[in-house]
Amino acid sequence: MINDWQAEALNTAPDSPNEIHGDQLAQQFGFKGGLVPGVTISAYLIHPAVETWGMAFLEKGKAHVTVRKPLYDGDKFTVRILSSSDSTYQAELVRSDGVTSASAEISIEDDAPAPLTRLGAPIAACEYVGPPASPAAWEKLRQEGCLAFRYPWGSQARMKTYLRNELQMPELLSGTRPYANMGFLLGISNWVLAGNAHMNPWVHLETSSQNYRPVPWGTSVIGEMEVRDYYEKRGHRFVDAEVALYDEADDSCLSSISLRAIYQLRGA
Repeated sequence: MINDWQAEALNTAPDSPNEIHGDQLAQQFGFKGGLVPGVTISAYLIHPAVETWGMAFLEKGKAHVTVRKPLYDGDKFTVRILSSSDSTYQAELVRSDGVTSASAEISIEDDAPAPLTRLGAPIAACEYVGPPASPAAWEKLRQEGCLAFRYPWGSQARMKTYLRNELQMPELLSGTRPYANMGFLLGISNWVLAGNAHMNPWVHLETSSQNYRPVPWGTSVIGEMEVRDYYEKRGHRFVDAEVALYDEADDSCLSSISLRAIYQLRGA
């Protein structure tokens, strides 16, 4: 049975190059403070799946998460289960003020699409900075291909926890040598996107992800990306991308992620 759960939000990226997660720039765009990353919000909505289904979710879990309203550091929230079965649930993340911040559809997929095959894109140097995000930049990346990036899951990994006390995460995701959590894995889709085209500020909106393998401690993860679309709506500029994560040791696909983001906010 999938149960509701409550926690306190943690801004896992207050010093990010994407300054929408810092108070100063976020307030200039009318927000109360720095935004909790969308991938962290996603991890909150996925948390009950890992608690309930354990390794099965890491091996074949599917998640579609849409972020609708901001969540701020220190906000109390409830992940409310709207409906559930033995292998699926729908949920929403509700702030203590009653605002629904995000929604999700989560499932275990026994008949998931075949995992993707690594493209072999060149891996960017650590110091690489992509060109400024623009329609021309996205079109060039779509036509010519994107760079890949390397992200080790280990003691130096970013977003090792999505909670202030990491021991409150499911047992598989905490301890001395945990499996990678979904905040980290979905975070890679953000980092690959921002690595290929420089954006500041920008806002993560939506992901659809499919897991194929758990990611154990010590794995070197390669993130590859393809640009699917870019467009303007109501003054915001959007980009859609497909990101696939691979184990560098054997090129096996770990996860596939469809990502939507506002790469240029109205008025930026």
